[in-house]
Amino acid sequence: MKEKTGRRGALRAAFPATVPVLTGYGCLGLAYGLLMAAGGYGPLWSTLMSAVGFGGSMQYAAAPLLASGSFDPLQVFLLTLMVNARHIFYGLSMLERYKGLGRARLLLVYTLSDETFSLVSTLDPPEGVSRRDFFLCISLLNYSYWVAATALGGVLGNLLAFNTRGLEFALTALFAVLFLEQWKHRENRRSGGLGLACAALSLAVFGPERLVIPAMVLILAALLGGRKLTWL
Repeated sequence: MKEKTGRRGALRAAFPATVPVLTGYGCLGLAYGLLMAAGGYGPLWSTLMSAVGFGGSMQYAAAPLLASGSFDPLQVFLLTLMVNARHIFYGLSMLERYKGLGRARLLLVYTLSDETFSLVSTLDPPEGVSRRDFFLCISLLNYSYWVAATALGGVLGNLLAFNTRGLEFALTALFAVLFLEQWKHRENRRSGGLGLACAALSLAVFGPERLVIPAMVLILAALLGGRKLTWL
């Protein structure tokens, strides 16, 4: 009974912190479900993509590839690897914070996203709430928001007629806003400008259809190279 009360306390403590994620995932997940429905995929497929893949940006990138009929597994694998490479650094930085949480770490790692990372890396559980339960509640709440929103979008997309033109730009718009927010801070402008330069070079060399993977490789190489120079 005491353990059950503790988990309820963890849920009450975690939920307010995840409300901003709920609003963001609600809109983006709904749009993703609608996009999958427009591509001819039922709500089961969009829900499974979110539940199993759970990679918002990559799911948006995969939606037109699945609908085009020219699905290339190798291309999707490389694209997924580069787009989600940031999770390698997320995971490494969370090793100490997730230390001692037992088998719960497997679920915490699986449900780690950008927004979840921003919360669990900065928030500490209130007094009387275990770290494991607090982190699990945050992670599972965010995970459930995304899966539920995509399921709802898939159902609505199959029941109602929607004009989905422009919905694929939802995630791009989000990252554009995040980029502008980061650009306001002078210390972030060098890396931001470097990213723009790498993207522009890839666009000029490889064209709009094949720029993503080369741009990500260039950005990663440039950032790692710059970091190495600072160590010398």
